[in-house]
Amino acid sequence: MTEQPEVPVVAVPDDLRLLADECAGEAQLYLDTVTDVASGNTPDVAISLSLLALSQVLAMGARLGAMQDFVPQERFEPDSGPEPEVDPLRNGLANVLEGLDEYADLVDPVTSTEVTTGLLSVDLSSVAAALSHGLAHHRAGRVTEALWWWQFSYLSDWGDRAAMALRVLQGLLAHIRLDADDEMVSEAQFDALHP
Repeated sequence: MTEQPEVPVVAVPDDLRLLADECAGEAQLYLDTVTDVASGNTPDVAISLSLLALSQVLAMGARLGAMQDFVPQERFEPDSGPEPEVDPLRNGLANVLEGLDEYADLVDPVTSTEVTTGLLSVDLSSVAAALSHGLAHHRAGRVTEALWWWQFSYLSDWGDRAAMALRVLQGLLAHIRLDADDEMVSEAQFDALHP
């Protein structure tokens, strides 16, 4: 058996460690929120909570996406352990979002006008899987690897899925709040003006 050479540990600047800790906190908050939504315990606020969670994690991704590329210390990504099982999360989200889950999507709004369909439950759970992967690196102390993973996966996958899901959730919330029956609105306005 050949021994693998040890990879020298490179000190991580405090500002990058702080950034990674902040990103880990945002990633964990997202995971906690979508897990709560998928549990079905809060169906009345499922759309609002999902919208807030996506908005916050997209701000994290945009911050990383705007930065210079992170370069991992090692040439190959270290094994972060088994990938988390996202099927239960996806199934729970699909149950909570039943009737609202599917939406029209563009394959790539920059290069194509081809229309396809998307599923909010798949988008939300895909974001969770990518964030979990980066969290595993962060928890193992591989700060640069975590930042690299979150940045790379934001630009290559989860940023697009999260942005599309955010647009759909915002549209659903707008329809729920603004598509009111005209007669009901008139009665409410009359009642408000004439107590």
